[in-house]
Amino acid sequence: MKKKLAVVLIAALTVSTLAVGCGSSKDSSSTDTKETKTESTKDSVSNGGNTFTVGFDAEYPPYGYMDDDGEYTGFDLELAQAVCDLEGWTLVKKPINWDSKDMELNSGSIDCIWNGFTMNGREDDYTWSDPYVNNEQVMIVAKDSGIKKLADLKDKYVGVQAGSAALGLLKEGGDQEDLAKTFADLQEYADYNTAFAELQAGTVDAVAMDIGVAKYQIESRDDGYEILDEKLNSEQYAIGFKKGNTELRDKVNADIKKLYEDGTVTKLAEKYGIDDMICLGE
Repeated sequence: MKKKLAVVLIAALTVSTLAVGCGSSKDSSSTDTKETKTESTKDSVSNGGNTFTVGFDAEYPPYGYMDDDGEYTGFDLELAQAVCDLEGWTLVKKPINWDSKDMELNSGSIDCIWNGFTMNGREDDYTWSDPYVNNEQVMIVAKDSGIKKLADLKDKYVGVQAGSAALGLLKEGGDQEDLAKTFADLQEYADYNTAFAELQAGTVDAVAMDIGVAKYQIESRDDGYEILDEKLNSEQYAIGFKKGNTELRDKVNADIKKLYEDGTVTKLAEKYGIDDMICLGE
């Protein structure tokens, strides 16, 4: 009986020891993660370090997206890399939920928002770079939908990306709010790939989006979609830095000017089909 009891006690002690060991390992791992995050923040260019972390929407071609090789690329990301090459910085491409972009920027987890970011109507919310792309907000519809002008969207279902400039126009007191009131519904999606998939499925009748993204979406799919001639508005893209971070803004502005003057910006714009939208030098 005593022998059996001793075996049970030894087994219990072994389990207890293993449990304590696992708990210690978990605590150590958690600490390492926190320390790594802290070191990364300290090394940020915003704090005088060498790491330039760009927050971007990973499903926003041609400005930022994942290519067929599983690599993040796009016009904005390649331009950011060119800036880093000039400065000797290490570029970190950080995909973010576009609806959480302000939290990411204000927490210091990214140095800027650089991904087809509309500055109009947000002038006082960020420290902005010089605008570099002229953009338009447009509506995409199926060619056989019978929708030929904005007024035809009455009683229709329209998709839009959450946190986007298009949403601001249509829902948040923007210039096209009266138009949106005629819709059957304005449905928000996390990204435009999802919104376009809903258009293909017939769940929505139209999608409001930036013209550069709209052209890319149409060209990468069957020839069954079109952009309405009437535009929702015209606007400009710029890079959004945390309010007051003028030092980093000025460095990036100067570098982009150099890259425009040496032809790099034009070359990248031609590569991604937006060369007619560049507004640098105007």
